[in-house]
Amino acid sequence: MTKDLLKGKRGIILGALDTNSIAWKVAERAHEQGASFVLSNAPIALRKGDIFELGKATGSEVISADLTQVDEIEHLYQESVEILGGNIDFLLHSVGMSPNVRKGLGYTNLDYNYMMKTLDVSAISLHKLLQTAYKMDIINDWGSVIALSYIAAQRTYSTYSDMAQAKAMLESIARSFGYHYGKKRNVRINTISQSPTITTAGTGVGGFKSFYAYANCMSPLGNASSDDCADYCIMMFSDLTRKVTMQNLYHDGGYSTMGISETLIQSCFTCQGECFDDIAEKERVMGKKDASSETQDK
Repeated sequence: MTKDLLKGKRGIILGALDTNSIAWKVAERAHEQGASFVLSNAPIALRKGDIFELGKATGSEVISADLTQVDEIEHLYQESVEILGGNIDFLLHSVGMSPNVRKGLGYTNLDYNYMMKTLDVSAISLHKLLQTAYKMDIINDWGSVIALSYIAAQRTYSTYSDMAQAKAMLESIARSFGYHYGKKRNVRINTISQSPTITTAGTGVGGFKSFYAYANCMSPLGNASSDDCADYCIMMFSDLTRKVTMQNLYHDGGYSTMGISETLIQSCFTCQGECFDDIAEKERVMGKKDASSETQDK
């Protein structure tokens, strides 16, 4: 990658939990590319302590902030401007949490109080960040805001639960606020729809291993890693993408436009017709087993 793409730029990176986090990788890349930034996460996440090691490695201050609380966002911005010496040029929203997913509540058995918490933390927090920044005039002209999303915002993933609604709302907020902030300050706001990625949050979703393997087999370029995503974020923060805004950008190795792949058919697809209710149809499609094969199976 070209060096110093973010030289002289200031930012805030939200959501770095541990070395598996995409936000962690973005922080490392931003540091390599010459940016100065503040790291932030919720108070409960800071208890893990890893983020302070990232702060030391990148020369960054860590500020605790509950993004569901506007007063804490205001404090985050005030402190960041003081630490960094001026307004910011980029902001990463890498935040998501569902109590329903954590407690194993399926989509047809959601706790609605938990669902509201999911939406507040995972999506409405972006609006609160943007509205507060807009009112405080905290982002410089031609600044860039990125929020991380997932294709479940458009397609049904049976175990993704209410996080699907959260991601759909997140993308909608980016589009809507992208207009207003674009008119005010030429600030661009986009979401990146990332491949299934091995992070602490991602692996907490039921069936994650299947998500990951299926997408990897389907994608002609394979799944995009957290390092790949970090590189993409850096490009989006840079001046190379000044006219890209209000977009949901698929960063998934081609998965989002695939139907089925040869790799999936030959290597991953092991269906023996278990999902057929009609036996006759199953035999027409899958073929009828002869007596010898049935005996071998037993």
